[in-house]
Amino acid sequence: MKYISPSIVKPYALNLFRVGISLVLFWVLWLLGRSLPGRQAGKAGIKKEHAGRFFLCALTGIVINQTLFIKGLTMTSTIHASLLMLCTPLLITVFAFWILKEKLTAIKAIGLASGIGGSVLLIMAKESTTHAENYLAGDVLIIINAISYAFYFILVKPLMRQYHPVHVIRWVFTLGFIMIMPFGWMQFREVQWLQFEWTHIASLAFIVIGGTFLAYYFNIYGIQHLGAGVTGSYIYTQPIFTAVIATLILHEPLTWQKIVAGVMIFAGVFLVSFKRVS
Repeated sequence: MKYISPSIVKPYALNLFRVGISLVLFWVLWLLGRSLPGRQAGKAGIKKEHAGRFFLCALTGIVINQTLFIKGLTMTSTIHASLLMLCTPLLITVFAFWILKEKLTAIKAIGLASGIGGSVLLIMAKESTTHAENYLAGDVLIIINAISYAFYFILVKPLMRQYHPVHVIRWVFTLGFIMIMPFGWMQFREVQWLQFEWTHIASLAFIVIGGTFLAYYFNIYGIQHLGAGVTGSYIYTQPIFTAVIATLILHEPLTWQKIVAGVMIFAGVFLVSFKRVS
């Protein structure tokens, strides 16, 4: 994303493009699935009692999540964004204490303190203006994005028990696309497609197919079969790949503050996810 946005495509235009194309792909996948032998057709619509939850999933999982992430990423560094995304499992734990009234153990309390401390250290670390236009504001947007995504993981799980995963995600993307249209249409109209080189087209295709369509599809499949907690834990691997790619390709500096902050956040996530074997 940093390769083409905001230099080639502005963030809201890129968001509209990736959500719109993924929306089409999910509808095609649904229609193809209905026509395959041995596949259940399923219901095409949404039950009235579930309409509100679908709307909230679209709001948290697409509108707030995608809009703030892509905007925040253009303002902060790639490594900052990927590490702060690890706040998602920490926030899920906080919501479990708050909403589900789960017991706060000493280990989880230490984990939350470590994760929050690492996030604060990362945000306070000064970032080179070459790689971050306004890293503080960008970091804040990434954190709000993580909060929204945590809510999405919790909200979408009950829908997986009522509908097929592809049915859920196609309607989430449909509602989300309608809501982001006002934010991205003007920037989308300003895109100078004739200036695109093959590397820009390849990057855009990877963002849409790999970073959006397949990412959301595998997430909903994991939530249905593994649960939100286990699926959310796979986000732990993201900063490792991001740090390597950002350092080698984007030439972002890997400072000691980022390493220490990353270790603290990883430790925090591990401790809040730790389950004592009886």
